[in-house]
Amino acid sequence: MRWLIRILVGLVVIVAAFAGWVALQPAAFKITRSAKIDALPEKVFAQVNDFHKWEAWSPWIKLDPAAKSTYQGPASGAGAKFAWAGNDKVGEGRMEIKDSRPSDRIAIKLDFVRPMQGTADTVFTFEPKGTTTDVTWTMSGQDGFVGKAARFFMNIDKMVGGDFEKGLAQLKTVAEAK
Repeated sequence: MRWLIRILVGLVVIVAAFAGWVALQPAAFKITRSAKIDALPEKVFAQVNDFHKWEAWSPWIKLDPAAKSTYQGPASGAGAKFAWAGNDKVGEGRMEIKDSRPSDRIAIKLDFVRPMQGTADTVFTFEPKGTTTDVTWTMSGQDGFVGKAARFFMNIDKMVGGDFEKGLAQLKTVAEAK
């Protein structure tokens, strides 16, 4: 019986230590990836500024072709909204373009509903370099306790960053083809 109590006390200590460690982790996260695209900024910008065009390059669209998508507001630019609900690979959420500066910057508010609730800010920047454009895709936000604990088990930067890399490669293909 004493050994069972020692095991239980040990488990409580381990769980408490883990919870304390998670609580002390920074809440802020930031994931950034960039790509050089052989197209002028206005061509690349147009692909990102219109959620309807994301179907051609988004790394998540192909994960669930049956996902339900809805669009609201203007067709593109500030106020344009996109919502999706799909399988476990794409989850459910919504995006709204909050700021759109032609050929320069697009800021999007991203709200996740499932598999985990959360909010993030996403920014695309477009920097002209002669006849090419350097595109940077950044997502940042604040994680709660569960999000910080998830970072212990998963490399979120590698997972989401890998999706950003795929998306930027597909965006490059689309923008350079036109």
